[in-house]
Amino acid sequence: MANNDKMETMLYNAAMGLGLAEEMRTNPDIFVLGQGVASGGWFGAEKGLADEFGSDRVVDCGICEAFEVGMAAGASVVGMTPVINLGFADFSLIAGDEIYHKLGKWRYMHGLNVPMSAVIILPVGVMGGAGPEHSNSIEVLGMHFPGLKVVVPSNAADAKGLMKAALREPNPVLYHSIQTLSFTRGEVPLDSDYIVEIGKGIVRRPGRDATLLTYGSMVNRSLEAATTLANEGIEVEIIDLRSLVPLDWELILESVNRTHRALVVHEANKTAGPGAEIAAQIQERAFYELETPILRVAGKDVPLPQQNDLEQACIPSVDEIVAAGRHIMSL
Repeated sequence: MANNDKMETMLYNAAMGLGLAEEMRTNPDIFVLGQGVASGGWFGAEKGLADEFGSDRVVDCGICEAFEVGMAAGASVVGMTPVINLGFADFSLIAGDEIYHKLGKWRYMHGLNVPMSAVIILPVGVMGGAGPEHSNSIEVLGMHFPGLKVVVPSNAADAKGLMKAALREPNPVLYHSIQTLSFTRGEVPLDSDYIVEIGKGIVRRPGRDATLLTYGSMVNRSLEAATTLANEGIEVEIIDLRSLVPLDWELILESVNRTHRALVVHEANKTAGPGAEIAAQIQERAFYELETPILRVAGKDVPLPQQNDLEQACIPSVDEIVAAGRHIMSL
């Protein structure tokens, strides 16, 4: 990450768009395609791009996810860097073959000694009652299919920095923006060299008693829970993973080996969610360092309701995270 002093407060989605615009200015092979991107995109991330870069590089497309990602796979093979915004991660299932087979596997299958740079923007999570087909957190799929990188920015600065890193990455990146954070604000470095390295997590709050591993929408709730627990004498270390592929195992294990307790918190479903894999690997890598079982706090295994209060009941609350912190210290 470059050292810079110039910061600006901006929306999460605007920061994502800033990272994209900065990279488009220096790399003419980057282009953007998706529904309404020429007029700002689904939630404003692409605002102003068409005015600056024109309709040849910012291309509106009908709702045809398989075509969009299939085209991206072909474009990346010949040296271009496509950016596809699918609007909601749920719709990536329509383009499952193109994402998980073609983009993820073509370098391996065809012995391609060339980069395959592509960024697929897949917004995840609840967003105020959008319903069971628009609100899922399915980022675990990118962990299951080799050949893809998976990032999940939890704030505006990371939204910019991870976008820039994704556009420089020679492998395809699934960029999971967070729907509940789209219109939240944060301080963002204006340095055009600012990036967040893929595969590097960060300690958001140091602690001695337990390691809490999280990402995306649950970072802020975990920090709030840690403040409550600190008032009770329990100091929880909060690690924002930022990337799920690859995971920052050096950081994870250093923390777990020091605190001897681990919790994983995420909005995605508990059963076979990212936390299941993370917990299994901690158990394999650090079994003799653990003083308690690894706990998971995660989304309920139900279709998400199309009502805000019911929706919130299906994902981890601050109180649930606090309860898990108390419980792990009592074991």
